[in-house]
Amino acid sequence: MGIYYIDRETGEKIKEKVPGYLVLRWLYGSISGNLALFTLLRRKLFSRLVGAWQNLPLSRRKIKPFVEHHQINMSEAEISDIKTYRTFNEFFIRRLKEEARPIDDEPESLAAPADGKLLAYQEIDTEKVVQIKGLNYSLAELLGDRNKAQLYQGGTKVIVRLAPADYHRFHFPDSGVIKEMKQIKGQYRSVSPIALEKTIRLYCQNKREITEIDTDHFGTMEYIEVGATCVGTIFQSRSVGDSVEKGEEKGYFAFGGSTVILFFQKDQVIIDEDLIHNTQTGIETKVQMGEKIGSKYKTDSVKA
Repeated sequence: MGIYYIDRETGEKIKEKVPGYLVLRWLYGSISGNLALFTLLRRKLFSRLVGAWQNLPLSRRKIKPFVEHHQINMSEAEISDIKTYRTFNEFFIRRLKEEARPIDDEPESLAAPADGKLLAYQEIDTEKVVQIKGLNYSLAELLGDRNKAQLYQGGTKVIVRLAPADYHRFHFPDSGVIKEMKQIKGQYRSVSPIALEKTIRLYCQNKREITEIDTDHFGTMEYIEVGATCVGTIFQSRSVGDSVEKGEEKGYFAFGGSTVILFFQKDQVIIDEDLIHNTQTGIETKVQMGEKIGSKYKTDSVKA
């Protein structure tokens, strides 16, 4: 048993180190666990309390064992000395050196918005958007806007799941202009694959922030950050009306696992074949922010 993904760089199938894996199995796979989930863990207060703890000086003692257990490469961080961080959350939202995540410089390439495990769907039905095999949701419910959702019928969806050990800042996959930003209140359920396979319309239940961007190469895009257990806050670095560049920081998540979801309209982007193939076989692909994950749609493009 376990959660596996494909490391895109090596092609290797790897078992993911999931913090609290047995606890998650109990919460989502038993009557007693479901009761605990309902009464405490999905409550906002729980996530706020856990988030507050990560901002206390005592939390810094967690940094060293966390780095060692997850084999985090601190040489990539702007501040590489873990003793410098005053709290766990300060470490958690660390910035990386610019050279640690080179941005694909081809103008018509789509860049990964974050480090994490990726799934991609080339043509979606907005009434049955795939959450995980066997479970769907409607895009109208996710966006809170049926008219806007209809614009993405037949379009493309990219999901990047950030585990707690990942770099937790997210970035723009293309240059463009921010047209609209809004927040939708919700719960704080886990977004792990264990939770996704047990919770109907999970993304539609969780707190999320939605940004509409007129991109320079891929038309209008919906960029969604989904909160999760222990993610008390989603921070935005830019505002409506801002012009942005590919690879520029969009914001960051406070402590916890989280998800970024991108939606593109029909005939705007072609996702790289290996990512589509892995998704179709039911496995995520590990990507790094800034690497190419797709290209501008052209009339002679061959869809996967």
